[in-house]
Amino acid sequence: MRLERVQNALKQKKITYDYTETDGCGSIDFLFRGLKFHVWEYEDHAWGAETNIFEAGRSQDIEGDYEEVIAGEILSWPDMLPGS
Repeated sequence: MRLERVQNALKQKKITYDYTETDGCGSIDFLFRGLKFHVWEYEDHAWGAETNIFEAGRSQDIEGDYEEVIAGEILSWPDMLPGS
């Protein structure tokens, strides 16, 4: 299981998501307030993740402690209200 910190942040925010793993890299897709978001892990010259959590229409690569950065951003979002 990969991207555990990101998955924990999504669970804490009560955001449902789809997780898959291919070639040892995790992939998460989810909806938040009607917008589609993704976190796609990769291992090229270094481990990282492509994500659009900062701007729904624009992907960017994050390397280094990418899980901490992504989880921190998700945890900064407002909580989902019941029925949302």
